[in-house]
Amino acid sequence: MIHATDVTASALKGGQLADGEQPGLEPFELQQDAMGQWVLRLQDGTVHDRVVPVRAFPIASPREGIAIMSREGREILWIDQLDTVPEPQRTSVELALQGREFLPEILCLLGVSSFATPSVWRVKTSRGDTELVLKGEEDIRRLTANTLIVSDAHGVQYLIRHLAGMDRHSRKLLDRFL
Repeated sequence: MIHATDVTASALKGGQLADGEQPGLEPFELQQDAMGQWVLRLQDGTVHDRVVPVRAFPIASPREGIAIMSREGREILWIDQLDTVPEPQRTSVELALQGREFLPEILCLLGVSSFATPSVWRVKTSRGDTELVLKGEEDIRRLTANTLIVSDAHGVQYLIRHLAGMDRHSRKLLDRFL
């Protein structure tokens, strides 16, 4: 396994960084092949096909602790902080993560059909406006004091990252279900 925060010998040349290199990062390349699968190429030339990025803490720390896993489930590369990865690689990792994860964030509640369940919620999410069917209050799970997961009737999960930061109307509607 390669740790993306290990300093490589080639990164420092007489105390200076080579062009495009940042301190503490193991150079790598992550690209999609013709079939849409992700391929990881390491600095030593090793190529791993059909790799999958996985967040260690997708809700609490989505930009920290990201592993690039082999198709067999072995960790190949570990990224402590995504923000420290150079731009082309960071964009590739973010795209690979988006393709794997689907957890839209509810930004506000536009309305609910009724305060009894099942009810239809009209919501604005990070992926656009939509409607979801809440079967029961038990489909709203509190992860922390301000973080909720809402599961709809089709099994799609929505994240409310910061309940206290939502607008007053949304909080008032949510209070009726909590």
